[in-house]
Amino acid sequence: MRVTVENKKGLNKDVKVFIDKKTMSTYMDEKYEEIKSTVNLKGFRPGKVPKEILKRQFGKAVFSEVLDKVLKDTSTKALEENKIKPAGQPKLDLKTYGEDKELEYVLSVTELPKIDVKAISNIKFDQYIVKIESSETDKRIKEIAKNQPNFKEVSAETKANEGDLVVLDYNASVEGKTFKGSEGKNTQLTLGKDLFLKGFDKQLIGVKKDETKVVEAILPDNFPEKEFSNKKAKFDCKIISVKKPEETKINDDFAKNLGAKDLQDLKKLISNQINDEYKNSLERLSKNQILKELEKFKIDEIPENLIDEEIKILSQGMNEDDTKKNRKNFEEVAKKRIKTGLILNEFGEQNQIKVNEQELQAEIQKQLRMMPGQEKMVMDFYQKNPSAVASLRGTVYEEKIINLIKEKAKVNKKEISKDEAEKILKQSQKQQLDQELKDQRKSEKKVVAKKSEDNKTKPKSIKTKSIVKKTKKVSKK
Repeated sequence: MRVTVENKKGLNKDVKVFIDKKTMSTYMDEKYEEIKSTVNLKGFRPGKVPKEILKRQFGKAVFSEVLDKVLKDTSTKALEENKIKPAGQPKLDLKTYGEDKELEYVLSVTELPKIDVKAISNIKFDQYIVKIESSETDKRIKEIAKNQPNFKEVSAETKANEGDLVVLDYNASVEGKTFKGSEGKNTQLTLGKDLFLKGFDKQLIGVKKDETKVVEAILPDNFPEKEFSNKKAKFDCKIISVKKPEETKINDDFAKNLGAKDLQDLKKLISNQINDEYKNSLERLSKNQILKELEKFKIDEIPENLIDEEIKILSQGMNEDDTKKNRKNFEEVAKKRIKTGLILNEFGEQNQIKVNEQELQAEIQKQLRMMPGQEKMVMDFYQKNPSAVASLRGTVYEEKIINLIKEKAKVNKKEISKDEAEKILKQSQKQQLDQELKDQRKSEKKVVAKKSEDNKTKPKSIKTKSIVKKTKKVSKK
């Protein structure tokens, strides 16, 4: 194989590949030997069919298969040996090919630019550590205790009031007919929350232990048995007990009921929980700082084909006219995205960062946990959409790269309070919103200015003719 590389313009190259006739014949002979044992032709024993016969019968098919293989193998080798990383799919132009001929072709390639990532170690970013005060932890535990009140059973003479817990058995019917779920045992209702049926709770106010009470309520519109929906149901209730709420004592027993070892362990768990609520958002700020710094890196030229592909993504859903009007803005955004992506990818390759199957599955499980109750649907989605899995792999790959950059870059650790964390995040959100509005206004102004300019420069039809004539006259001279 003989390879020559010709620089055309900028990142564009022509890679010319020549493979002599003898080498191509060797490839063909190897293929004929491979198929010989599988061919059954009348008059010949298996594996004994002469090559000339095979050539007459299967020559075109064999050559087509060999050509595909040779092109794939040699083009990959030619690019690798010349250290050319193509930005997108190279264009292949066959010059000479055929049975009993040499092979000559040209790969037109747009090469990825050379990127120096040494300066990554000089990047500076802030890493926030939220210090959770004990008062914040105590406040959160009190809120939990408030939402999990204890109830204490009262005497048979005490009537139930709003906020009390009533335990009851019931039998229900609609026009004398029972239905699915028409019977309940030891049903607990906190009066006033109206969580059972609308208006049901109020009718239980004033009941006492061991009393019976008939309660009437309308079954909801979405009731499973449609024939009973929106109809009045009668509930024969037997009151088992009435319980009054009492203040929850925050102690070791309370902590154990929540799954902690003791109260001290619960405080530690709650402190970590509050920290985690801010951790992800603050880490995103650190990541954005790093990405902004990467945008400042110099890349002499960005491949046009990558810019065009990115603009297609940015302009999805827009008509052709709007895309043209906003192309300059799209180009700016596209170049920033591509530049950042190229730098991250180069850094990842140089540090041999890869995503293994275990890491990918862990990310899928993370996605499942974010959609409780819909785990099967999410899993089916990933199983049926390889592109979604590839996108997820890309996300994990980027996170691994960012984490390594954090290790190598210059970190400025900042310990902040919960209030400071909220202030920083609100400020960041405001800046992001302001920038989005600014970009939107900038885009709108450009469109208005373009329309105004078009109206100013648009000549009348009679003048257009004279301009054309004058232009022709000048060109002749």
